[in-house]
Amino acid sequence: MSDKLNNLKDKVVGEAKEGAGKVTGDKELEAKGKAQSLFGELKDKASDAVEVIEDKAGDVFDKAKEKALDLKDNVGDFVEDTKNKFDKKQ
Repeated sequence: MSDKLNNLKDKVVGEAKEGAGKVTGDKELEAKGKAQSLFGELKDKASDAVEVIEDKAGDVFDKAKEKALDLKDNVGDFVEDTKNKFDKKQ
């Protein structure tokens, strides 16, 4: 949450600087404000992307774990069945 607040702060402060630059005719302040605002937006989007990637990675890990456990069970069943067939022959 701290990242979201910092990103929002950058956007709001940047917009204020941009507005102040427009009102006073200070092109440098306006440009710096616009850059700070865009930087806040980009950081916010990057943070959102990281969250999506983490969620998807977690989903992939969970599915892989589930498949591995299924495979383990299937191999265990196969070994047990094979052992029982071998024991019956003797």
